[in-house]
Amino acid sequence: MNDYYVYVYIDPRNLQEFYFGKGRGSRKNAHLSDTSDSEKAKRIAAIKAAGLEPTIRVIARDLSEHDALLIEKTLLWKLGRHLTNQATGHYAKNFRPHDTLHVELDGFDYQRGIYYYNVGEGPCRDWDDYRQYGFISAGQGLSWRNAITGFNVGDIAVAYLKGRGFVGIAEILTKATRIANVEIDGVPMSDLDLTCQNMFSNSDSEDRSEYVCAVKWLRAVDRNGAHWKPKSGLYTTTHVRASLDGQPKTIEYIETCFDIDLREYAT
Repeated sequence: MNDYYVYVYIDPRNLQEFYFGKGRGSRKNAHLSDTSDSEKAKRIAAIKAAGLEPTIRVIARDLSEHDALLIEKTLLWKLGRHLTNQATGHYAKNFRPHDTLHVELDGFDYQRGIYYYNVGEGPCRDWDDYRQYGFISAGQGLSWRNAITGFNVGDIAVAYLKGRGFVGIAEILTKATRIANVEIDGVPMSDLDLTCQNMFSNSDSEDRSEYVCAVKWLRAVDRNGAHWKPKSGLYTTTHVRASLDGQPKTIEYIETCFDIDLREYAT
């Protein structure tokens, strides 16, 4: 039924909108009797203490509940920092987070994630194998397994090799899978001439196995050709996977060094 509306509370002292809501019937007046410790109730009490009443206006009417919720959330997103609403409203995940207009975000400005990927070279993984055969991996424990399984097909991974710098940019071709079940170009990984045979440690364990994503290398260099600029504020972390949202300096550096437009591949 299209009997919902969206309303606004306005402070008559400065004509500032301070609360948006949706409802039907007399819902818009219910806040006038609110005696809680909320910012909204405090604002209404202050208005009444000045001998005034908040101005209540319906700003959209004859709506379905779905449409009312969506309009309410749109208004909360636009003016949220100036409002006394405590809840973020329905459809919050569909709206861009506040204070992010200065950066480009995956899912909003482009559809695929652009991620930092820590190669984590050691007993169970080797950059030369990754580069030659077209894959990345992580594992030997739950936290590392969970990190690499967070990659989705189509995501862009910027590979960082500790002590060297950025060594490659890959497009993720497959979700991370336990190494015992992985084939690269139709060949089981156990049949590949890998530099690092320890990759198969714990391969019979769901939790501790190495997990592998097949990738397409858009750019890749050997370890001696890694790109790095000391004391430049470039982003790194010990985590296996981390979003590069909010890291414009690092993205610019990577794009310049590898002569690539990351967002071209992330759309």
